[in-house]
Amino acid sequence: MLRIESILGNISQAAMAERVHHISHHGQVDFVTIANDDLDRHRLVVRTDAGAEVAIALPRDQKLVDGAVLLAECNRAIVVRAGEQRWLRLSPRSAEDALELGYHAGNLHWRVRFSGNDLLVAQNGPPEHYTDRIAPMMAAGRVSIVEGRK
Repeated sequence: MLRIESILGNISQAAMAERVHHISHHGQVDFVTIANDDLDRHRLVVRTDAGAEVAIALPRDQKLVDGAVLLAECNRAIVVRAGEQRWLRLSPRSAEDALELGYHAGNLHWRVRFSGNDLLVAQNGPPEHYTDRIAPMMAAGRVSIVEGRK
């Protein structure tokens, strides 16, 4: 089992992108897909797309992200691919409801995006972890979940 104890860089960095590109011509670039829920973990065991088992044990000041380069040897590289982020789309009924929903999202430290009048919340667990926090607003019809759209 391969043990990784630090992140070397990210393929978005020019020097690292060039290094990984060179390795792709002279060896193998392997990928490990990590679910978004697991990106904050510092210790985990995963398998690469080619089947290699990798034990990741990172220091607290490093974080797994899409494009993180875990290994870059002369003939082999391993790069992180983040799994698809799940989004919960919440639609407030009015501007006042949107303001209160935004207050709760900020107070609860949710990662969000905006799409028109809707608030998209990055899910790192079941939807109930989020909807339970705004249950009174949902029960009153002030906020609803919009299904089937990102």
